[in-house]
Amino acid sequence: MTRTFPAVNMVTEPTTIKSASPSQVDDNSVKDLGVSIHEVALDLVDEEENQVNFTDTLFRKRKRPTDPDAIATKRSVFDDPMLAPHYWPKKDYENIHRFDPSARWTYREERALVRKIDWKIMLMAAIGFSALNLDRSNVNQANSTSFLTDLGMTTDDFNLGNSVFRLAFLCAELPSQLVSKRVGPDRWIPTQICLWSIVSLSQFWLTGRTSFLVCRVLLGALQGGFIPDLVLYLSYFYTKRELPIRLALFWMSMYFCSIVASFLAYGILHLDGVAGEAGWRWLFLMEGGITLLVGVATFFNMPPSPTQTKAWFRPKGWFSEREEIIMVNRILRDDPTKGDMHNREGLSLRRLWTAICDYDLWPLYILGLMFGIPNGPPATYLTLLLRDIGFNTFQTNLLTIPYQALGIVTMFLVTLLSEHVGERTLVAMLEDLWTLPFLVTLYALPAGPNPWVFFAIVTGLLSYPYTHPIQVGWCSRNAGAVSSRTVNASLYNMFVQASSIISAQIYVASDAPRYERGNRILIIICCVNLGILYPGTKAYYIWRNRQRDKIWNSMTVEERDHYLRTTKDVGNRRLDFRFAH
Repeated sequence: MTRTFPAVNMVTEPTTIKSASPSQVDDNSVKDLGVSIHEVALDLVDEEENQVNFTDTLFRKRKRPTDPDAIATKRSVFDDPMLAPHYWPKKDYENIHRFDPSARWTYREERALVRKIDWKIMLMAAIGFSALNLDRSNVNQANSTSFLTDLGMTTDDFNLGNSVFRLAFLCAELPSQLVSKRVGPDRWIPTQICLWSIVSLSQFWLTGRTSFLVCRVLLGALQGGFIPDLVLYLSYFYTKRELPIRLALFWMSMYFCSIVASFLAYGILHLDGVAGEAGWRWLFLMEGGITLLVGVATFFNMPPSPTQTKAWFRPKGWFSEREEIIMVNRILRDDPTKGDMHNREGLSLRRLWTAICDYDLWPLYILGLMFGIPNGPPATYLTLLLRDIGFNTFQTNLLTIPYQALGIVTMFLVTLLSEHVGERTLVAMLEDLWTLPFLVTLYALPAGPNPWVFFAIVTGLLSYPYTHPIQVGWCSRNAGAVSSRTVNASLYNMFVQASSIISAQIYVASDAPRYERGNRILIIICCVNLGILYPGTKAYYIWRNRQRDKIWNSMTVEERDHYLRTTKDVGNRRLDFRFAH
């Protein structure tokens, strides 16, 4: 039942609206909906704990409502008559016809809908992500064979190939995001998969160093921006609490895909000599063909938005009108800034430049550059290291499976820990904290170590808890506005790719086979990350929040309301925004 409810002054505490940014209010768009922002229900939910997460599910801590038919709608800025006009969606927002602040739904409806979104939306996105990992990692499996010898290349040539791939990947990040925002991720993502699959399978016809480098550049350029594009697409369907969990599942699926890829490689590489061609050539051809089929299927299974699932091949769509209303309103209640842009709206140069100059995210970019370097070279050269220590091609591909399986476990556990403690900096440090003792042990190994001892140490090192998904979510959270998140996600990923370029230069042929100098550099970088960069980032955000608190808390209620009505600040530039750390 809907009643008139006294206005709740939600601006007295900045944390209640810190993730939102105002949009230009269109009075006609408000009137056209036929709803009143002064009508606020008494039965809205205030608790944050009602979101499903790994910790509560695993340990059964979650307090389920006694009645599954109770109202599950969360209270938001749209229930405050003073704040609602500042956050109303734009009139050209693609889901505006389903936006209704008076809409209510139950826990039973919401859970069923989220399960349906997982099956319809996330499953296809996960398959696309697996296609990326399959085509991105098969060069390492090819390197366990006579790949370098057949093409007349050295380890340094392989290093150069990895570097130009990462450089092209890095350079394509931002342009890919701009294209995605203009044409829509539902169109651009399938196009990317198909294009890079064609290049990947064409590696069957590699002839030498030049053709290898050209293919690596093309693959990097076409795959760059895919992950931020996918994150942007999923944000249309999930709340900010649901999305990080699904991103963690994505990266867990990366390990699972790698395990499947290792078995695939084991089988395909046995085709060595068939039709007079090397096994690694068949590996590129077959795996590229698989991902091309995925790309074609993706064109038909990625609807543009929650209210645009109908198509000529799907005339009834995936969701009912009721389900569309729930999807749109739960998303906007969770993050009103998602109504600031429609899904075919490109970024202006001004917005682009503003996002690039956002110095408050620079500490996270530096972390993105540095955190993955210590474990990068051992991961990239694992197959080559195992071959050098005495294992054959087929043993090498099977021996890459244990660390991938253990990586799923450690990532799952670090996700549980992150949810339980609600901490980002200290949890994100665990990757380098895990890596450091194994690097020291690897450096201290004598010449000609026992192959199985070496395998155990490298496997332990590469089983680290992968905290990249936590840092991706951290960057997105601290960006604030949707328009900023699009660019900031790309910038962060560009720095991550730059770290891969740096790490590709640490293990060099002159330092083989033990790479003592390289491991010494990795240990130093790991210590810098743990002792300076992570603590420094946390200290910076604490200091910035205290600055904001001092200004905001000195303002009266009237001054805060005037600020919200007149400010041109967006995202994390707003005084009521607080940085996560």
